[in-house]
Amino acid sequence: MFKNILVPLDGSSTSEAAIAKAIGMAQAFKSTVTLLSVIDIYAFAGLGIDVASGQTDYLSAATAEAKLAVHSALQLFEAEGVVATSSVMEGQVVYKSILAAAEASGADLIVMGSHGRKGLEKLVLGSVAAQVLSHTHLPVMIIRQ
Repeated sequence: MFKNILVPLDGSSTSEAAIAKAIGMAQAFKSTVTLLSVIDIYAFAGLGIDVASGQTDYLSAATAEAKLAVHSALQLFEAEGVVATSSVMEGQVVYKSILAAAEASGADLIVMGSHGRKGLEKLVLGSVAAQVLSHTHLPVMIIRQ
């Protein structure tokens, strides 16, 4: 039913739950999996003259964390006999990067975690999962904890 499943990761416990569901789905449907971590290049909100240095430090740390997250997930999929590829990319708008990766990889399902933010936290931080749901024609499985 699903040939290629895209699993966006952010290193959170909800991403770990999405990994577990995606492994089960990939095994059931004999799907391949594309793992993706998107680094939000505008997440750093530095002030003053140290902005450029702070942005560089942020991107370096975020890239290292993203690579660790996808590498760890890749090992889990491989241990379960699921063929998976992984990538880390920078993006200005995370949900758009996820949708572009879904199209580029030929994904026919997106499995992702949602933090379930509410109120002011949702207003300030937004919801990547909600944006993905709103802007794709693909089926999306949202995993919440």
